[in-house]
Amino acid sequence: MHLKDLIIWVEKSLSSQKLRAGLTIAGFATGMAAVVLMNSIGESLRMYVLQEFTQFGSNIIAITPGKTETFGLGGLLKTVRPLTLEDGEYLNQQRHVEYVVPVVAGTAKVRSLNRSRYTDILGVNNYANKAWKLEVAQGNFLPDDDIKTPRNFAVLGAKLKRELFTNSTALGQFIHIGSQRFKVVGVLAEKGQFMGQDLDDIAYIPAAKAMQLFNRQSLMELDIFYQPGLTAVELLKQLKPKLINRHGMEDFTIITQDDMLASLDNILFIIKVAGAALGMISLLVGAVGIATIMTITVTERTAEIGLLRALGCSELQLQKLFLAEAIFLALISGFIGYLIVFILMLIAKIVLPGIPVDINIYVLFGSLLISAIIGLIAGMYPAKNAAKLTPIDALRTE
Repeated sequence: MHLKDLIIWVEKSLSSQKLRAGLTIAGFATGMAAVVLMNSIGESLRMYVLQEFTQFGSNIIAITPGKTETFGLGGLLKTVRPLTLEDGEYLNQQRHVEYVVPVVAGTAKVRSLNRSRYTDILGVNNYANKAWKLEVAQGNFLPDDDIKTPRNFAVLGAKLKRELFTNSTALGQFIHIGSQRFKVVGVLAEKGQFMGQDLDDIAYIPAAKAMQLFNRQSLMELDIFYQPGLTAVELLKQLKPKLINRHGMEDFTIITQDDMLASLDNILFIIKVAGAALGMISLLVGAVGIATIMTITVTERTAEIGLLRALGCSELQLQKLFLAEAIFLALISGFIGYLIVFILMLIAKIVLPGIPVDINIYVLFGSLLISAIIGLIAGMYPAKNAAKLTPIDALRTE
């Protein structure tokens, strides 16, 4: 049997039962769309999170106080030396280090004349704007820190400035953060959000002042930005022994951005696979639908099968005919399912341009391959049943 004859057979068979074929295609296409959509959403989410975490650069190491280990009772009673501003100054003098940014974070009430709001406060140093790529729209960022006598200066995010001063100038004005008064020396340009946090609704003050404001004896974190071309492992070999020697013990935890990205990537991959697995349930339902329809088709077309056998059609040829129907149904369904998702993702890309949308052509080929395999499996049993019928038995049934 030629391929052309096979195609004509499939076309005639499906067109004779348009409603049934259409419902089968709709059911399986929905399942395929669910799988492709969950996969695309998972991949888009992964790309979005990774893009968010790398917007400040990829050469970053974070040092936090305390060692991430499990200790006995003796370990719990030991005191841990805090991370200090002096540690930051010391690390900033090391080779290959571009910036070291101390971080102290908290929430406080910010007041200006008759306006006030609770917002996030970040204690940093004068390198934060360069390291975190913050653009100063008005005035200047924090001046060089004087560790012993820090000055009460503040830089406002764009949104915070609007909330406190509306259209009036904020430079040179005084605000109260908690119980302390600060002079506004700069206003930042719009930055947007980072992992759900509004970077435009933050007040930046010297880290030493933030430690006083929130009554902390230690920095929450030291962010180290190192030169491109150097790996985190190479830098750690240089810095870690020096910091251990400075503290007398390894009472700190070092987290590289590679570690964070790898952990996030693993979590997001699991979410992506879990979503695709849920979509596979719909695909399984579609496969059962194809198998059911093909079984019914064999029963209804017994006379036709008998006539084909009487005309000399072999069992193998008969199996091929019915398998071709099942595979064609699955392929059409898979293509329509992918097309639906493609249109939805295209709309999402237009409506939400800031969010990366994954439209992968390889997913199309993968979905069509899966569809063909499922169609083949779903059609094997009905095709075998059709091929087993003898011409006499088939014609006698009619």
